[in-house]
Amino acid sequence: MDIKKQIEYWINSSEDDLETAGLLISNNKILHGLFLCHLCIEKAIKAHVVKYTGNVPPKIHNLSFLIEKTDLTLSESQLSLCDTLMFYQLEGRYPGFTPKIPSKIKSENILTQTKDLSQWLKAKL
Repeated sequence: MDIKKQIEYWINSSEDDLETAGLLISNNKILHGLFLCHLCIEKAIKAHVVKYTGNVPPKIHNLSFLIEKTDLTLSESQLSLCDTLMFYQLEGRYPGFTPKIPSKIKSENILTQTKDLSQWLKAKL
């Protein structure tokens, strides 16, 4: 496995998801946008799993589980964001799970926090 190419794949895909999340949220597709915020962070963390373990990351979506597979130490606010994003990733995967849609302002705040965490994760690679 080419570790550099794997990391590049996860980061490039993460960046695409973040851009799409912003477009969706700005067009009031809040739940889909927040789902992609989760996906952005999941993929950035998976880049760290590859770097730390030298293996392809597990096909798991739980951010806490993935973080444990790295050498990352997240702040309380970063962990809190991950918990929030976990809530919204369920909507995209499990029909019938209908979380309350947050306001556009709250959604934009989550998007901003996602951008910040994404940049932090990339800087740590």
